[in-house]
Amino acid sequence: MPPEAKAMRTDAKVRDEPIAGPFTRPWRFIKSVPALDFLPDMGPIEFALAGRSNVGKSSLINALVRHNGLARTSNTPGRTQELNYFETDWQPKFYLVDMPGYGFAKAPKEKVEAWTALVKDYLRGRQTLARVLVLVDARHGLKPVDDEIMSLLDGAGVTFQIVLTKADKVTPKALAYVIAATEAALKRHPAAFPEVLSTSSDTGLGLEALRTYITQVVEERG
Repeated sequence: MPPEAKAMRTDAKVRDEPIAGPFTRPWRFIKSVPALDFLPDMGPIEFALAGRSNVGKSSLINALVRHNGLARTSNTPGRTQELNYFETDWQPKFYLVDMPGYGFAKAPKEKVEAWTALVKDYLRGRQTLARVLVLVDARHGLKPVDDEIMSLLDGAGVTFQIVLTKADKVTPKALAYVIAATEAALKRHPAAFPEVLSTSSDTGLGLEALRTYITQVVEERG
């Protein structure tokens, strides 16, 4: 794990309070990347949103930046098939990257294999990747395919943060159980931050904490 990641883990608690920053600014779509050859030039740091198909990556981006429809959403697993880049004019500059989902998807097998390979190659080799937000559906918890991705990130030395989505769809008791089980599983992953963030794109639960978390990382890396 990079030295700066170890240092940050000593103060991993996220402040849940409104702050001025990039999520008060307008956001825009930059480009879609079908293969690594089309990635933007190295420069601004990047936050990638990874997760199983239909976990709610695009919905979370729209909720975070307060722009419905910026990232295309769908109830059909496999709608996002490329790396989609978004930015704002805030400084220091950084990107949010909406990734294709891994696992089951309603798409031809060869397409699923191609975008899964793209996801893995990007996660293990992008030098400007500051943090991966691994999204997990609060209704289902971690699955073996999530563990595979987390192990890939461990091996690549890329720090990641687990973010539960759709937390409003479960009872408080069930949510507490999923959080506890997830935090226990993260002890096996050296690149993971120990705190689990819970969010809902529908109700706004946890969004301010996640905005603050991203802003803190940008300012520390900026």
